[in-house]
Amino acid sequence: MPNTPSASDLALQYTKEVTSRIDALASGARSGAFDTAVDLMVTAIERGGVIQAFGTGHSEAFAMEIAGRAGGLIPTNKIALRDVVLRGSLGVDSLGSSALERNAAVVEELFDISPVGPDDVFIIASNSGVNGSVVGLALLAQERGHHVIAVTSLQHTNLVEPKHPSGKRLSEVADVVLDNTAPFGDVTVELPGGVRVGAVSSITSAFIAQLLTIETARRIVESGRTPPLYLSANIPGGDEHNRSLEDLYRNKIRRDA
Repeated sequence: MPNTPSASDLALQYTKEVTSRIDALASGARSGAFDTAVDLMVTAIERGGVIQAFGTGHSEAFAMEIAGRAGGLIPTNKIALRDVVLRGSLGVDSLGSSALERNAAVVEELFDISPVGPDDVFIIASNSGVNGSVVGLALLAQERGHHVIAVTSLQHTNLVEPKHPSGKRLSEVADVVLDNTAPFGDVTVELPGGVRVGAVSSITSAFIAQLLTIETARRIVESGRTPPLYLSANIPGGDEHNRSLEDLYRNKIRRDA
């Protein structure tokens, strides 16, 4: 049997893989790599719009990091594929496989049942950046006059074939592209026998979401205004604070369970 690395060795290896990417993203943020995306987010909020966040599969975690969490921006909305079941025409059985996220045709209804306003900006996360729903929603958002920010793995997306009928990747559609720095296949640690584990895209994408939120809030403070941010609902006065600000965006955002 081949020698298997110890748990401590693997933990150290994985930590290095994660921290090296976090450091690279932080360095990029300091040098202005996220500035154009932040410009779009700030402009949307200043005009009374909201930030529409979308991701499928594990990339839905990115949308949750953007929309509706403590310390996050209140003028944000999470679009989810399940909305076409909860509010649209599809049956529950459509959620039973990955076919829905690959279906480019679903985005027309998904867009129409979402509370999208004319001043909104879209931020769409997909590690692969090739599935029909993510590319389709990006194209439709642009067609209807919205800017699109993409968070994707450039290494991965450039090595796989697009699944959207346009033949395009999310990175080739978006106005701004942020690389989540995940490697091809989203695995970083190799075990004996060629077994590979250690995904990083959820961690790096969450870090990107927080960098965008922090810088957007900082810009608003710099302009002399108070950024509309959530307090934790689990601290005194949190619920009251949040509800009062959510009321300012009535019918523009949803906060589903």
